[in-house]
Amino acid sequence: MTTDTPVGTAEAGPGDRVRAVRHLYARRGDRGTAREWAYPVYLTVVLVLVYVVPVVHLAGTSRALVSLESPEAATPVAALVAAAAVWGGQLAGRFWGPLVLKPFLLHVFVSTDLPPPHYLGAIARRRLLCAGLGTVLAVVTAAFLLTDVFDRPGGALLPQGVAVAVGTGAVAPVAWLWGQVGTVRENLLLAAGTAAVAVAVAPLGGSALLGGGGPWLAAVVPAVAAAPLARSAFRSLRTVDLARLAREAARAADAQTFAWTGTLHHALDLYRPAPRGYASALVRPDGRLRGHLAQGAVRALRTRGRTVAAAVFLTAGGALLTLGVAEPQARTATLSWVVGAAAVYGGSGWVGETWRGLRDELVLAPLLGPRWGGAPARALTWPVVAVAGATGLAAGAVLLAGRPLRDGRPPADTALLVAGSVVLVLGARFLREMKTDLPVELLLPVVTPLGDLAGLRVFVWQFDGLVAVLVGVLVMDGLPSASGAALTAAGLAACCVLMGLRRTRRASVTG
Repeated sequence: MTTDTPVGTAEAGPGDRVRAVRHLYARRGDRGTAREWAYPVYLTVVLVLVYVVPVVHLAGTSRALVSLESPEAATPVAALVAAAAVWGGQLAGRFWGPLVLKPFLLHVFVSTDLPPPHYLGAIARRRLLCAGLGTVLAVVTAAFLLTDVFDRPGGALLPQGVAVAVGTGAVAPVAWLWGQVGTVRENLLLAAGTAAVAVAVAPLGGSALLGGGGPWLAAVVPAVAAAPLARSAFRSLRTVDLARLAREAARAADAQTFAWTGTLHHALDLYRPAPRGYASALVRPDGRLRGHLAQGAVRALRTRGRTVAAAVFLTAGGALLTLGVAEPQARTATLSWVVGAAAVYGGSGWVGETWRGLRDELVLAPLLGPRWGGAPARALTWPVVAVAGATGLAAGAVLLAGRPLRDGRPPADTALLVAGSVVLVLGARFLREMKTDLPVELLLPVVTPLGDLAGLRVFVWQFDGLVAVLVGVLVMDGLPSASGAALTAAGLAACCVLMGLRRTRRASVTG
């Protein structure tokens, strides 16, 4: 009896088998070629030259937005950054964690006799290492752009700031893995524990007890906490739900396909939570539909997570928006205005699913007669009332606090500018939600001295709503009159609405 296996050859171990599978998959025939990767690299370089380089130059030559003059002042900021990194990692892990693989590759691994830790552990370690390096780079870049830590190279804050970046880079990737493998209850416990530690570290490091060593404490605590958290997360790989991983892998593959083909909004739609419960509440006991406002509120309650996030973004954005509008002489007034408007824009899309319902209703053929009867009123009543109400309550609370009214704008001008900003946000949200497929004319070449910028135009089209908000706020900030700025915002919102209706009309004709 003969065999092809040489005598004395040992059987390959689990690590060798995993590496062999990954080696064969990396050299498959349909992988991207160097020529296919050349254009994304070129587009990235153009975007960096057009957007990133001017921002870095402006940050390096202007006064820092956040002044950290002593370690005591830097400690609360460091604690907040570390906590925000942990929470952001958990949230990202719930949607797209480090264990998300290509569906075929995951299917090959699951079909073998290898336990999950043997093939998921190596992949998770490599991705967590890359995520840690990326987090350190992001924190250092943010410190350079927003603070004055790097303005004093010989000071004590520079090594402390780098240490905080390293500590944050150690714990954030582990929180990313924990957000995927941990249950909802475990993630809530981790988030609450992170908040408690941050609240304890901030005043302790800011006091004189540590003698200026508060940032070191804010750097050591997350680095030490990362070790047991990582050990527990990797131990959970033994009992990971492979069926859920397969569903996440398939959804991620579809999202990547949508994103690479220029329809990022379709990719984001895949991660919208499915409505649950309260379906019968849409109808009155006598069988008639409830009012427009009640229908929108019920639909918002069917996606409670998105509604809570919308409430947080709308209230926080309304407060920041009002602070930036009411104190135009403050150093961070424009930044507060822009960030607040962007937060309100983000929250306006999470208040309910009525935006998508209106888009589908306008795009589909009007089989039962004219479609302009009550469709816009039925779909837009709830988001308009919710966004205006939440932002107005936050703005009123800020104005009643009294602080912005000392050396700022009159209350009437402030209210007018806040209302104009909300109208602009709603118009930009309508423009974004009426988006369908990528127009073919955007793929035509745009020849410039820098090369073909058609990819840049597609990139702007992906985020046209946010671009409209940012440009509109900057234009409003540059106008001397509050009434003129409000009229300008209303005009920009009207243009956004007309462009959104044009998109639905074009989609209904081509569909």
